[in-house]
Amino acid sequence: MNRVRIIAGLGNPGEEYENTRHNAGFLALDSFAASFDGRWVWEKRFQADTCLAELSGYPVLLVKPRTFVNRSGDSLGALARYYKFGSDQFCVLYDDITLDPGRIKVSPSGSAGGHNGVADLLQKLGPDFVRFKIGVGGKSHPEMDLKDWVLGRISKDETPFLEESYQKVRAGLELLVAGGVERAMNECNTRSKAS
Repeated sequence: MNRVRIIAGLGNPGEEYENTRHNAGFLALDSFAASFDGRWVWEKRFQADTCLAELSGYPVLLVKPRTFVNRSGDSLGALARYYKFGSDQFCVLYDDITLDPGRIKVSPSGSAGGHNGVADLLQKLGPDFVRFKIGVGGKSHPEMDLKDWVLGRISKDETPFLEESYQKVRAGLELLVAGGVERAMNECNTRSKAS
């Protein structure tokens, strides 16, 4: 398997979407970039903000598509074509309502699971990207519209758990880049369940 070269976080651009559950991928990458004073640069050709980083001694490109979640494939597909990377050289971070806040799950494959951004990536990027699912928890009320839940702001009670998950993501990305997806899965999925 090829080494992961591009790490993308899914989210929606604009102030109205800041700190919402659907932006967990953006927030995780922002936390990572802040840890080394990384600088985000707008790249029009990819419709994304990008930031050069290093993980386990390897260069990687952090990417935050500005296409809105449901059209994330437009941005990452353009990156794949430009760099001539296969989908197996991408890792994508995104919110997951089936996992409690603070939990993460790493997977090398799978369906969209109802996530429109992932569905768009499967269509426009390919199926082999590594998934880092960041738990945001399920709807607080059964009758609540799912869209309202994922586009709702992260509460004060949820914030510490989400921030903890961003640290787990960083550690998992180090393992992924250095040792491959199996190593990241063994560490992150087991540790995530125990916490």
